[in-house]
Amino acid sequence: MHQHLTSYVLPTPLNLSSHPENTHHPQASASPQGEEPQRGRVETPRGRGGNGRGRGRDGTPEVRKLGYKFLEGLLEKEASEVAITLSYSTGLKILLDDDAMRGDLLQLVCQVLCKAFESRTDRKIVLHLARIVKDSPFFRNVLPYHVTGMMSDYAQTRREHYPQHLRDIISLLSAVLNMFPHSSIQSVSMLMALLKTTVNQLRASGVDILDNTDEELERVQGLVDHLQEKSREGTLRSDNYSFLAGDEDAPPGVEDFRTMSIYPTIEEFHLEQKPFLRPNIMSQRFPNARIYLDTHFRLLREDFVRPLREGVRELLRSQHNTDGTPMKKRQFDDIRVYYDTRLVLPLCTSTGIAYKVQFDPRPLQFVRWENSKRLLYGSLVCLSMDNFQSLLFATVTDRDPKLLRKGQVHLCFSSDSRARLARVQPSDSFLMVETTAYFEAYRYVLEGLQEQDENDVPFQRYIVECNTNVDPPAYLRVEGRSYDLSSIMAEGQEKFPPFNPLTPHAWPDEEKMGLDESQLKALKLALTSELTIIQGPPGTGKTHVGLKIARALLENHEAWSNGCPMLVVCYTNHALDQFLEGIHGFLKEGIVRVGGRSNSEKLKCFGLRELTRVSNFRKTLPQHLRRAHHAIYTQMEAAEEILKRQSAQLECSLRGVLKEDFLERYISSQHWDSLCLQPVWEGFAIVGKKKPSRIAEWLGIGFSGFLQGSQLTELGDEDGAQLDDEELIDIDEEADLIQAERIVVDADDGAKDWKKLRREEKNIAVMAELMLAMNLNDAEPQEQGQAVQEEWQMQGHQKKKLKQMAKKELRKTSTMNDQEERQVRDVWSLNLKDRWRLYRLWILRYRTDLRAKALASEQVYQDAAERLNEIRRREDLCVLRQARVVGMTTTGAAKYRQALQELRPRLVIVEEAAEVLEAHTITTLSKACQHLILIGDHQQLRPSATVYDLAKNFNLEVSMFERLVRVNFPFVRLNYQHRMRPCIARLLTPHIYDTLENHPSVLEYENVKGLLKNLFFVEHCQFEEEIKDGRSHQNPHEAHFVVALCRYLLYQDYKPSQITILTTYTGQLHCLRKLMPSTEFSGVKVHVVDKYQGEENDIIILSLVRSNLQNRVGFLNISNRVCVALSRAKMGLYCIGNMDMLSSVRLWSNILHTLREHDQVGRALTLSCQNHPDKQILASCSNDFKGAPEGGCDQPCQYRLDCGHVCTRMCHPYDAEHKEYKCMKDCQKVLCKLDHKCTRRCYQECGECMVPLDKTIPSCQHIQKVPCHQDPATFVCQEHCEKTLPCGHPCIAPCGASCTAECKVKVQMQLKCGHMQVEPCYISRDHKKEPHCRTKCSATLKCGHTCPGSCHGCCQGRLHKACSHKCQQILVCSHQCREPCVRDCPPCSVRCQNRCVHSICMKNCGQPCAPCNEPCEWQCPHQSCTKLCHEPCDRPPCSVPCNNTLPCGHRCIGLCGDRCPDKCRICHKDEVTEIFFGNEDEPDACFIQLEDCKHLFETTGMDQYMNLDENQDAGLDQRAIRLKECPRCRTPIRRNLRYGTHINRSLAAIEMVKEKINGVPDAIKEQQEVLRLQLLEKENLKKHLPHNFDFLTERLEKKDLSLQQLWHLENLMTYLENVGKLKAMQAEHMTPLLDKIQPFSNKVEEVFRFLMCPTQRFSDQQVADLERELKRLSYLAELNVRCVMSTIRSDVYAREVLQAREILEDNLPFSEGVERTVKQMFKDLDTKLPRSGLGITDEERVMILKAVGLSKGHWYKCPNGHVYAIGECGGAMEETKCPECKTAIGGTNHTLIQGNAVATEMDGARHAAWRQQCIVNSDKDSVLSINQAVLSLMYGQTLTCIEKHTGLCQLQQSQRKIPEDLEKVADGEVKT
Repeated sequence: MHQHLTSYVLPTPLNLSSHPENTHHPQASASPQGEEPQRGRVETPRGRGGNGRGRGRDGTPEVRKLGYKFLEGLLEKEASEVAITLSYSTGLKILLDDDAMRGDLLQLVCQVLCKAFESRTDRKIVLHLARIVKDSPFFRNVLPYHVTGMMSDYAQTRREHYPQHLRDIISLLSAVLNMFPHSSIQSVSMLMALLKTTVNQLRASGVDILDNTDEELERVQGLVDHLQEKSREGTLRSDNYSFLAGDEDAPPGVEDFRTMSIYPTIEEFHLEQKPFLRPNIMSQRFPNARIYLDTHFRLLREDFVRPLREGVRELLRSQHNTDGTPMKKRQFDDIRVYYDTRLVLPLCTSTGIAYKVQFDPRPLQFVRWENSKRLLYGSLVCLSMDNFQSLLFATVTDRDPKLLRKGQVHLCFSSDSRARLARVQPSDSFLMVETTAYFEAYRYVLEGLQEQDENDVPFQRYIVECNTNVDPPAYLRVEGRSYDLSSIMAEGQEKFPPFNPLTPHAWPDEEKMGLDESQLKALKLALTSELTIIQGPPGTGKTHVGLKIARALLENHEAWSNGCPMLVVCYTNHALDQFLEGIHGFLKEGIVRVGGRSNSEKLKCFGLRELTRVSNFRKTLPQHLRRAHHAIYTQMEAAEEILKRQSAQLECSLRGVLKEDFLERYISSQHWDSLCLQPVWEGFAIVGKKKPSRIAEWLGIGFSGFLQGSQLTELGDEDGAQLDDEELIDIDEEADLIQAERIVVDADDGAKDWKKLRREEKNIAVMAELMLAMNLNDAEPQEQGQAVQEEWQMQGHQKKKLKQMAKKELRKTSTMNDQEERQVRDVWSLNLKDRWRLYRLWILRYRTDLRAKALASEQVYQDAAERLNEIRRREDLCVLRQARVVGMTTTGAAKYRQALQELRPRLVIVEEAAEVLEAHTITTLSKACQHLILIGDHQQLRPSATVYDLAKNFNLEVSMFERLVRVNFPFVRLNYQHRMRPCIARLLTPHIYDTLENHPSVLEYENVKGLLKNLFFVEHCQFEEEIKDGRSHQNPHEAHFVVALCRYLLYQDYKPSQITILTTYTGQLHCLRKLMPSTEFSGVKVHVVDKYQGEENDIIILSLVRSNLQNRVGFLNISNRVCVALSRAKMGLYCIGNMDMLSSVRLWSNILHTLREHDQVGRALTLSCQNHPDKQILASCSNDFKGAPEGGCDQPCQYRLDCGHVCTRMCHPYDAEHKEYKCMKDCQKVLCKLDHKCTRRCYQECGECMVPLDKTIPSCQHIQKVPCHQDPATFVCQEHCEKTLPCGHPCIAPCGASCTAECKVKVQMQLKCGHMQVEPCYISRDHKKEPHCRTKCSATLKCGHTCPGSCHGCCQGRLHKACSHKCQQILVCSHQCREPCVRDCPPCSVRCQNRCVHSICMKNCGQPCAPCNEPCEWQCPHQSCTKLCHEPCDRPPCSVPCNNTLPCGHRCIGLCGDRCPDKCRICHKDEVTEIFFGNEDEPDACFIQLEDCKHLFETTGMDQYMNLDENQDAGLDQRAIRLKECPRCRTPIRRNLRYGTHINRSLAAIEMVKEKINGVPDAIKEQQEVLRLQLLEKENLKKHLPHNFDFLTERLEKKDLSLQQLWHLENLMTYLENVGKLKAMQAEHMTPLLDKIQPFSNKVEEVFRFLMCPTQRFSDQQVADLERELKRLSYLAELNVRCVMSTIRSDVYAREVLQAREILEDNLPFSEGVERTVKQMFKDLDTKLPRSGLGITDEERVMILKAVGLSKGHWYKCPNGHVYAIGECGGAMEETKCPECKTAIGGTNHTLIQGNAVATEMDGARHAAWRQQCIVNSDKDSVLSINQAVLSLMYGQTLTCIEKHTGLCQLQQSQRKIPEDLEKVADGEVKT
C-alpha cells in the first residue's frame, strides 16, 4: 500500500548507468570479463586506475578486477591516495574474491594493502578498506593457503622475496586485528599459527628472516592471546577502531591514556571511585613528554566527563529520595535532564545520519530557548532507558528554537552508539541528560593527544623541560640570512637596507620603526626567538604589533616558508577577522580563513567554503580524489533516496492523524470491523463530496467531535503574551554567540539547497494531504467565494479547538498495552482518552515497521558520508597548501587537526593565546613547526574550563602562555596604553598590572558631557534575581538605571555607536533588551564582558548585577574578568553595583579605595546641565533621570528662534543652535498685497499665497478659482471643452488643456475580414493598427460541434481552435471522461479508487493497477478461499446466517463470512424492510451491505443481480466490460468479499482494456525507440527548430508514455518537420525577396503557433486545417523560389505572378476549388517561370551556350544559385558582386570564393576549364550573368566573346526579332 504512495510523491532513485563513470571505452573490451590482464600490458579500463568499469555486450556496466601494473603503480603513491583509490575501486573486491590468485600478485596485494593502512588521516576510508579485506576470501582462504605453500616452495627467485613478504603479512594482520578485534580474531589466530610454522621452516631451509620478524610475531601473538581471553570472558563484543599500545609510564592499575575511551563508560557512572589525575605543573618542568601529554589528556577528558558523571550519579540517588518532589521538577547542578525522549526519524546530513528526537517540553515551559545554553550545537547528550546500565552518546547537530519549544532537536550519535540503534524501537522512552561542554572540540583535541608521539612534541625543550634559554628559529640559523623591514618602517622614513636580525646593533631605532620601546622589543623578540611570548595589556596595541610581525615575516617568506603557509590561530571569530583584515591590508591574495561564519565583507571570498566552490576548483584536484568523490557521492545519493521515502511517511505520521487506510494492517481485524461500523449521530447527516475520515470521527476531531464539544477541554494560549521583538533593540542572543564560535563553516557544510528543501517539503505536503485525516501543520484556509455550499462547514475557532486537542494528545506517549487491546471489542464504546491511547499503539506499530525498513540504508549512508567527509578533508588540504596565510579559530584548528599535521606549517602565530587551553595549542602544532609566536594577556580573560575544581585545583584554566610566563620564560610586555584616560587606567595599576604607562594621546580626551565625573561607580543595595533556567542572574534595578543613563548620554548629543553597555551575566542582557526600543537605542552595543574582549568604545556603562545576602560575587571575584570589564572605556566609565558586597573581595576593596580617594564612588551619579551648570541632579535610580527629561534640567529652554517664537521644550543640550528644531506654531507672515497670511506651520516653507480667488481666464473668458499668486493666463481652465474633434465627436478634455489626441468614443468599424466591430474612434481611423476581430467563428467542426474560437483566433477560418465540448462519456473504469471533444477517450486521469482489504492503489485510474498478491481474506468457519487477493475466489458464498451481535444488542442480519451490516432488523425496521428486490420483508431474510456506498440489499436478490453478467440472456448493459454498480445509487462496487469473484473478473477485463488503450509496454518501448530514430533523421527540424527538437528528444526519453502520447508526438514531429522544410526554403532561396516574403513568414509562424498550442490534440478538424494550410504554404514557397531563381522573368510575367500571389496570400481557407485554380496557374507558369534551378527553359539554356560560345567549365554559380560565366581560361582571378543578389563571386589565383561552385547544370562540366589551359589573368568585367544572357535573347541581342587579352565578354546588338509571345518590360528600360 505504502510503496505506491511513495513512488507517487518522491522521485525515483538515481539511475547509475547514466553517469559518465559508466561510459564505454574501447580499452575496456581488451580482455574477457573476469580474466586478469597479462603482465606487461596496460589493461586499466579507460585509463582510470582500476575502477575497472566498461560495458558488457548488453550495455550493462562491466566490472574488472585490478591488474598487476595498476597495483605496482599504487606503490609509488602516498599512503592516503592508495587508501582512497582502493576503497572506492569496484575492481578490488573482484580481485580479493579470486581463489586462483598468482603468488607474485598476492605478494603485491599484501604490499599495497600495508601501504594503504599506513594512512593515519583517512580513518573511515581505511576502516572501510579493512572491512572489505577482512570479509574477503583472500583473507579467509587464499592467504592461509599461500602461507602454507611457502614452506614447500623451493624456487629461489620467489624465496628471496619471502622475508619482506612475511613482514607485510604480519603488518596486514596487525592492522586488521587492531581495527576489527572481534570479527577478525578467528582468521588472524589461524594465520598466526601458520606463520610461526612457516617462519621456522623457512629459517631452517636457509632463508634469512628479517631481524625484527620474531618480535613482530610475538607482539601480534600477544595481542591475539589477549583478545581471545577477552572473547572467552564475553567482554569482546564489538569492533573498535583503535590502535592498541602498551601502558608504560602509566601509574599502577591505571589505564594508559592512549587506550582510554574518550566517551564516559558505564563503570564511571556506577563505581564510586575518583579518576587518576595529575595537576598541570606550574612552577617546574614536566618529567617527560609522555607525562605531559597524559596530564593534559586526563584533565581535558575529566573536564567534560565529570559534570555528566556527577550529574548522573545525583540523578540516580534522587530516584530513591522520598521528599515528595516529582522527578520532573527537580533541579540538578551539573546536567540538564530531558524526560520521555524518543527517536522519531532519521535525517540525511552532509556529515552522516542524524535523528530527529522528541522529548517532553512541558517541564521546560519557562525556558527562553533563544538565549538558553541548552542543547547548543556540539553539546554532548547521553540517553539511557535502563538507569544508565547502557548508554547512547550523541551530539546536537542542529537547534531551532521553534522546534525546541515543541520538544524536538536533531542529534548525531557516536559510532559505537549507532551500532546499538538497530535494537531501539520507536516505543522506547529514554532519559536524556546533557552536559554543556562543546564536545566536538574536546573530541578532536583528545584524539590528537592520544595520537601525538612523545618524541614529536614540538618545542619540547621549552614546553616540557621549561628551558629559558631560547634559540633563534632553525631557519634563521642558516648563514647569510637577512631581513628587509622596509615595509613596516614608519611613514616618511628612508628605506632601511636588509640586515641580519640576529645582529642586535643592526636594528633600526624606535623612531624609524614608528613603535614605542616595548613594541620594538617585542618585534625583535618575535623575529629572533623560535618561541616568543608577547603580553599586551589593554590598549597597548598587541594586535598592531602582531600585524607588524606578520608583515615582516611574510615580506621575507623566502627565509622560512619552504612552500608552507603561515598559520594564524585566534580564540574567537571576531579576533580572527580583525587580524586577517589587517593582513589583507598588505596581502591581497593567498589567504584562507577556517572558522565560523565571518562578518567581514573583505574576508568572505577567502573562506574555505567559498574557495572550494569556485567553478574550476574540482578540475584542479587530483584524479583519485575526483573519482572517489563521485563514486562515494553516488552511493550516498542512492541510499538517501531510499531513506527519504521512509522518512517522508514517518514525517507525515508526526504532522497529524493518519487515515485509517494506512493503519489497517496494524489494526486487528476485529477492531477494524468495529471501526468501520460508524454510528450515525441522531438528527444529523453528512453530505457533500468529501467523506469524513472514520478515524477522525472516532478520535473526536471530526463532525462528531464538534457535536460532543462538551467532552473537549478548553486549551489556553500556550505561548502567552510576548513583547514584539521587532520593536526592541537587536542584541545577539547568547546561544547564537556561542554557536557562532562552535560551528566551523567548511567546504562540505555549504548553504542549504533551498530549492531542494522546498521540493521535499512540497512532496511531504502532498503525501500528508493523502495520508492525514487531520493535518496539524496546515493553517486554516480562507473561504473564497461560494466554495462548496452544499457541504457543512465547521467554524474556524471550532477547528482550532479540535486541532489543539489533537496536538495535546499526539504529544502524549502513553499507549494501550497488548493485553488491554485484546480486551476491547467495540472501539466506539471506548471513552475518548482510551481511544487516543489505542490510536497511539497503532501509530507505534506503524513507525516501528518503517523504522526497521530504514536501518540497512542508514548504515550505507553513514558509511558513505564518513568516507566522503575524509575525501573532502583531502580536498580542503589541497586549498590550504596553495595559501600563504591560513587563519583558523581554535575550534577550526581542532577540527582540522589532522590536516594541519599534513600541512606542517613552520610558522604559527597564536592571537589571544592566553585564552586558549594548553591542550588546544599543542595539538595545533606539527612536528615541522620551527617558530611559534604567542600573543595575549594572561591577566585578562583565561581559558574557560567547565569544572571549577579542575580550573582552580588542577590549573586547567592556565594556558601555555601563562604557564611559561610563570616559569620565568622570557617574554615582552607592552607598556604604553593608547586607550583609557588616566583616571580609568588608574583602576588597573597597580591593582592588576604593576606598571602601565599612558601614551600622550590619552591625555587629550574631552570631558564627558552632562556628567560631573568621567569615571563614577554608583552604589546600591537592590537584590538580584536568579534566572530559572541556568545559573545566570539579572538585576532589574541596575537594568533600569543603565538604560536611563544611556538615554541621558544620547541626549548629550553622543552617537549611539559611541556608547556600549556591558554586563557580567547573560541574564541581564535579556532584561536590558526588554527596556530598549530600537527606535530610541538603535546602534547602542550591548554585550556581556566575556564577549567584548579586545573591543573598546568612548563610553562604557557597566552593570555588575550581583547583589545578595550571601555576599556571593561569582565572576566578579576573578581578576581577569574585572580587568576586561574596567579596561574597555576610552573617555568615560560608569559602573553600578553593590559596592558594599564587593568590598569583601580584596581586588575590589583596593579599587574602591582608589575610587574613594578621588570621590568617584557614591550612592548617586551627579548629572550636570550643560546649559545651566549650576543645575545638578543626583541620580541614584532610574526615576531620578526624569528631572532631566530632555537631558538638560527642569528649566524651560527659552531659546528665541529665528522666527521670533520661543522653544517649547525643556532644557536640552543637543541641538544647541536649534538648527534641527521645528517650530510647530502657526506662521504669522503676510504673503501678498491682499494681506493674506501663511496657512502653514512656522517651520515649513511659506511658499506662494494659495488663497483661491475668482479670476477671469483671458483665453476663454471663463471665471475660475485661481490661487492668489497665480497669473490667470497660466491657469488651466477646468471648464468642459466646447470644441469638436476632426472626427466630429466633441472633445472631452478640460478647456485649458490640449484637445484629446485619441478620441475614445465607441464607433462601428469594418475589419479586413469583413466583420463589423465596435472600437474607440481613434483606432477605427488608424488602418495600420487594425484590432483583432472578436467575432465568434461559429463554424461547424468535423466533430459536429460549433467552433469556440474567434475570427482572429481561428485565422479567419483557416486554423480552427480546438473543440472545447466536454466528452462526458462513461469510461471502462466507470468514471466520466473529463477531456474535451476527442476522437478516442484518453486514459482516465482521476485518482484510482480500486482497493482491497490489504492496500489501496495510488496511481491514476487510467494506469494499470498492480494486482494484490496477498492471500484472500474471505474466510469463515464453513468456507475458505485459497487464492490470492486479485484472483477469482475458489469458494462459494456462505449461506449460513451470521451469529454476531450488533452494538445495539440485536442479532446481525448478515451472512457468515461477510462484514456485519450496521443496520438492525428491529432498530432500523423501515430501512431494512423497504421492498427493492422483493424478499426484504421475509422474517429470515439476510442482508449484505455494500462497503462502497453503505446501501443494504437482500442477499438472494443481490446475488441474482450480480450474476446477471454470466447469463447469456442478459442485456448488453449488464454484459458490458465495467464494474457492477449499486442498484440504488449507481456507485461502482469495488470492495466486497462476497462478490470478490465478480469484482476481480471485471477488474481483470478492465485491465485488459487499459492495456489496449495504453499499449503493451514492450510495444510502446519499441515504438518509442522507432520515433527516437525517426527524430534523428529530421534534419530540417533539427536545424531550423532546435528548441522544438530538444523538446521532442526530452519527451521521447521519458518513461511511462502511452500509445496515445506517442501518436501525438509522432504527429507533432511530422508537422514540425514540414514547417522546418518551409523555413529551410526561406533561408536558402528567398533571401533576395525580403520585402515580398513577409506574408509567407507570417503564415509559417501562424502554423507553428497552431502546432505548439497546448490545446493541440490533432483532431480531424485540426489535421485538415493543417494539411490545407501547409499545401498553401508549399505553393507560395515554390512561387517565391521561382521568382528568386529568375528575377528578370518574374518581372516580365509580373501579372501572372501577382495573380497567383494574391490567391496564395489571401486569408480565406485554402479550399479544394482554390487549389485547383492554383494548380492550373502553376501549370501555365511552368514554361514562363520554369522549376529548374537555372530559372530558364532547356531550349533557352542551349541557345545561351551557343550564343556565348564558351567551352565546358566556364560556368559557375553564386551561393544563391545565380549562374555566371568567366571568360578566357575560365579561372577566377578577381572578386566582384553577383548582378542578381550582390553576394561575392569570382575569386583569386584560380580559387573560387567560399560558397561559389561550378554550375554543372548549365553545361554538364564537373570541374573548371582552367585546369586544362594555361593560367591567365582575369578581369571583373569578364563575368557574365545568366539573366543578362536571358535578357539578350528576349530582346534581340546576341552574345559574342571578344578576343581580347582580358577575355572580356560583352554584349553586341544584332537585328534579331523579339519573340511574339513575350511582353514588353513594364519599366520601359529595354526597348525593341
